[in-house]
Amino acid sequence: MISRIAADTILLLHLAFTLFTVLGGLLVLRRPSLLWVHLTAVLWGVVIEWADWVCPLTPLENLLRERGGEAGYAGGFIEHYVVRLLYPENLTIKLRYLLGLALIAANLIIYGYIFLARRRRHSKK
Repeated sequence: MISRIAADTILLLHLAFTLFTVLGGLLVLRRPSLLWVHLTAVLWGVVIEWADWVCPLTPLENLLRERGGEAGYAGGFIEHYVVRLLYPENLTIKLRYLLGLALIAANLIIYGYIFLARRRRHSKK
């Protein structure tokens, strides 16, 4: 039971990190101190995708599931909805490169907006 809860917690942490990597630039609008944390997360996300590496959270989650007597991701709400988002079935290397480019593009748009908004504020003063 504890291993399953820990595995679910790791999976939710993985999802939170993924969302932070994609959309964390929006948090930088409110908290500029998160800039370097977010850029580091983006770099990590792109490297993981393009180098075809496995995020360390994945083996940890699988280990906890095995210890809890589970095999795979069949089961409850978290596995049914969250796992499909994090672990698509046909994740080819081409799709990994596209995901990495999409991550970069999304963040360039967000940071471009931040840059322009700050520039407008400074020019009004």
